[in-house]
Amino acid sequence: MRSNLYIPDYFIYIKYYAHEIVMMYMAMNIRAKVRKPEGRLGILLVGQGAVSTTVIAGVEAVRHGIAKPFGSLTQMQTIRLGKRSEGRAPQIKDFVPLAGLDDIVFGAWDPIPDDACTAAKKAAVLSDSHIDSVKPQLKRIRPMKAVFYKDYVKNIDGSNVKNARNRFDAAKMLIEDINSFKSRNRCSRLVMINCASTEAFLTESSVHRSIDALEDAMITNDGNISPAMIYAYAAIKCGVPYANGAPSLAADIAALRALAKEMNVPVVGKDFKTGQTLMKTVIAPALKARMLGVNGWFSTNILGNRDGEVLDDPQSFKTKQVSKLSVLDTILQPDMYPELYKDLQHQVHINYYKPRGDNKEGWDNIDIFGWLGYPMQIKVNFLCRDSILAAPIVLDLALLLDLAQRAGMGGVQEWLSFYFKSPMTSVPSEKPEHDLSIQHMMLKNTLRNMMGEPSVDHLE
Repeated sequence: MRSNLYIPDYFIYIKYYAHEIVMMYMAMNIRAKVRKPEGRLGILLVGQGAVSTTVIAGVEAVRHGIAKPFGSLTQMQTIRLGKRSEGRAPQIKDFVPLAGLDDIVFGAWDPIPDDACTAAKKAAVLSDSHIDSVKPQLKRIRPMKAVFYKDYVKNIDGSNVKNARNRFDAAKMLIEDINSFKSRNRCSRLVMINCASTEAFLTESSVHRSIDALEDAMITNDGNISPAMIYAYAAIKCGVPYANGAPSLAADIAALRALAKEMNVPVVGKDFKTGQTLMKTVIAPALKARMLGVNGWFSTNILGNRDGEVLDDPQSFKTKQVSKLSVLDTILQPDMYPELYKDLQHQVHINYYKPRGDNKEGWDNIDIFGWLGYPMQIKVNFLCRDSILAAPIVLDLALLLDLAQRAGMGGVQEWLSFYFKSPMTSVPSEKPEHDLSIQHMMLKNTLRNMMGEPSVDHLE
């Protein structure tokens, strides 16, 4: 019987089914490479202040059915798979093999010796009823002695610090802490998240360009080696994935990038994207999408927690300011659209105001112009809770970095840019992506590809 198909049609069908077979084979291979999350996951937090205690208490509250993990993609968000007509949209936690909340163990370092319950009460982020409901769990978490040098965080004092001969010995002490914590808590895997205060401004120099130069500088107590770098070094040396939630220079230096790649350890950062910058990465892409010009963007913050106190020091503020200023240029591309954005004046201010506590107020005045150059304004007053916004980021990063480690994905994890003000890029010379919607797509497509699913085509 003669076929109704022309010869070229046969080749199309052969090509289609060959592609499907290859895709199925690749999916099986990728899935096979992602190891299951067996055993306990230790989350080591650098700093046990407002953010860390909010994370710890929050996870304990969710475990005990007291609260919901609002704000966490890994715990609440769905992910579309395949075509819209297929109707497949599982929750992320059911799609990728994440560690369960019941398998998490917390540890921390802090220069202040308060246990997590006392620290949470002092931070005054959560209500006493929330803290008291998980008090026994919080009381058990006492911070390990911190690597702390006052030159980098001038507005904090603490007695719970390591007494090391030099920075290299301090790193060895941290490595001992990491190994001891893992053994003592019977953890099969660890991750480290830097939730510490913003350090004084540093730029990359010759001592940061190779691991040999870095270690030599640590031995000679070079002032260019900050505590944040020492923690990142210790984590990577131990094969522990590392995320930098502060704007401080750390794993983004050349030496630690190379070490992470060599040891196949996932690293990501920096500076959690929480309040005002979150708004910028939503509003700026909308203005650019509509080809609306921007003459000026004035931003100011009022903050009264420990972070605000630290940022009252000019050198720490400069570190944060550089991080917050980097967003608009990358999104708006003034070189490509000079008539719209070349002369934009962008200012960022942070004011320490103690009565505000953790309830930060981020105020923006945006001067824009539209058709025929007529001016308009946008005003945003974001009355946010800084640690409430940061806590689910810490949880997501811990779980996703652990996933990346089990999938064999070492080096810079650019797909996690969604969570940061100053995302690290795989190629340091490249500008990071700041548009929140594009970052979100990058994150979800990476999860799809990791599990052998194709990236979403929104035409289907």
